[in-house]
Order: sequence, then structure tokens, then C-alpha cells
Amino acid sequence: MAYNVTAIVGARPNYMKVAPIWRALDGRDDVTRTLVHTGQHYDENMSKIFFDDLQLPRPDVYLGVGSGPHGAQTGRVMTELEVVFGKNRPDILIVVGDVNSTMAGALAAVKMGIPVAHVEAGLRSFDREMPEEINRMVTDVVSDLLFTTSKEAEPNLLREGVDIEKIHFVGNVMIDSLDFYRPMAEQSQILGQVGVEKSRYGLVTLHRPTNVDDPSVLKGVLGALEKIGETCPLVFPVHPRTRNMMKENKIEVTESRIKILNPIGYLDFVKLMMNARIVLTDSGGIQEETTVLGIPCLTIRENTERPVTVEIGTNRLVGMNPDRIVDEGVKILGGDVPPGKIPERWDGKAAPRIVQVLDEYGNE
Repeated sequence: MAYNVTAIVGARPNYMKVAPIWRALDGRDDVTRTLVHTGQHYDENMSKIFFDDLQLPRPDVYLGVGSGPHGAQTGRVMTELEVVFGKNRPDILIVVGDVNSTMAGALAAVKMGIPVAHVEAGLRSFDREMPEEINRMVTDVVSDLLFTTSKEAEPNLLREGVDIEKIHFVGNVMIDSLDFYRPMAEQSQILGQVGVEKSRYGLVTLHRPTNVDDPSVLKGVLGALEKIGETCPLVFPVHPRTRNMMKENKIEVTESRIKILNPIGYLDFVKLMMNARIVLTDSGGIQEETTVLGIPCLTIRENTERPVTVEIGTNRLVGMNPDRIVDEGVKILGGDVPPGKIPERWDGKAAPRIVQVLDEYGNE
């Protein structure tokens, strides 16, 4: 039996999670696909480089809701999606990750009686001050299919009353994307352009409000990075949010220790990440990618929704205390490197497993 599937993306990382599923559905005459981009985040990089060079599907529908307060943005996405679903009602709606568009899509669909499939279900930081945590919890409660990346997600969902029959342990679609793009990333010339050599630099990302919105916290974290940069120079593609805070508060870094870059594309970033001696980040996805790549990672957060990367991967959760960041960085650079294992089913085959479940559900 044929079925109609719609997927929602709202930000660039969402695309990296939907793309493997779309590729797994290529050539299927029995499945009608519609990709909706809410426009929650949009920039000019989502043009030729993003779609053509990364071979990503272009959206069939673009809503252009833009940025704004959480409530207003979520409401706009829901309002626009109700119109879209009214014109083209899907048999299954796929939402991925934990951005506002994820929750808004799930809520709009469930109120119209449309089944929802959540990719990356069950991730929990247990920090309800994170907007992403609320998005994850609400989405999971209303979803009909919950696709999990690791085994600890299932007990999280069961504690919240999710029926075990809805939960499917499929693995991690971000690793599907990483595996797909690694050969292309190998061709990147970014190391030479930046002026660094393999395994002789560290890589930094920093964008979460807890790290960058308070000038004293941001200054402390950057101070810790400067000290690490004395031993191992760091490359820092700066998020616009972080750059604005640095500029507004006149926070500067020593160029010989921390090389500041403008935001870079995914392939260049993967090339930098896979050749780094150490990665320091507050990102969720980078914790996963460094674990698969075997690169030591220090996560500058007090909690993580991806504990498997700490328990068996190459990730260490170091918090935001500058002294501890320095201490843990020195340990890594001194050779105290987590051995790391690749989590179960992080094998680049999560998307086909998802499609198998979708087929079974769509044909019930």
C-alpha cells in the first residue's frame, strides 16, 4: 500500500537528520515525500553550497516564519503547518531533533489526527531550563513512533508513560550523514587555508546561551581556552551569537592561541574535526560525531542529553568552571585520552531501519 510522508525541518542540523531518510526512500514509487522547511533558522549558506554540494533535498514548502520569542515562533509554525496539512494531509509526519519547529510540527499534526514519528526520541538532559528539553519531552509524549539513538532513551520514555510498542531502537541518523560525507570532507583544503597541521590543533564550538549570554561566563570560558591554546593552538569558527557577545562586551582572545574563523560549511568542519587533537564544544551533535571519529571531546556544559558518549565514547563532561576546563584539557593533551567505543547501531544504517518501520506502519 502506498503512503504519504511529510518531514519537517527548521534548522540546518535538521537537514542532516532528514537527508539519510530521504536517500533511503529514493526510487520508491509507493511513497510520496514532502519536505517542509519552516524557516525557523535561515541564512544564505542554505543555497547552492548547502543543497548542491551536500546533495541535500530542497524543500517542497518553505514557510519563512523567521526568528522570535519561543512562544511566538512555535505558534507561527503551528498556524502555517495547519494550512499545509489541510492541503496535503500526510499519512505520517516525521519530526527530528529538538528545535521549536520539531515540537510545533508534532503538536499541529496530532491536533489534526496525523500520526507523528520522532527521530532522536528519548534524549534527556534532565534540565528543564533548556528549551530543547521541553521540546523533546512534549514531542515524545504525542508521537506514535519514537525512533531512539541509544538504549538509555527507552527507560527515559517508559518513565514518562510512553507505550513500549511505540519505541524503536534504530541508531543514529547523524552518523549516517557523517559516514556519507566523510569521503567528501577528506577533499577539503581547510587545514591548509587555516594554517594548521593534522593532530597539532584543537577545535572549538561555543554557542549555547548558558555559555555565551552571560559576559562573565563567556570571558571565563574563553580564558580557559586561551590557557589550553598555549600548549595546543585552537581553531574557533565563531557562531554569530557568540561573536556578537564578544564584540558587545569587548572580549578579545590572543590570535596565536585561538584562531578566530567565520562560520564554515559542514564538510570543512568535519575535516577540521576528524583531524583535531582535541575538540571543545557545547554542541550535542559534535559529542556524537567525535565519539565515532575517536577524537577526544570536552563538553563545556553541566549536563548532556547524550550520556552514551561519556559512558563509552570519547566525550568528557567538564562543566563551565574555567579551572576544570583547563585541567581536563591538560590531561587530554598529556595523553590521558578516553579509549572510546562506538555505541551500538551507530553504524550508518539507521535510516534504512527507520524506513522499514515506516513501511510497516504505513501499510497497517
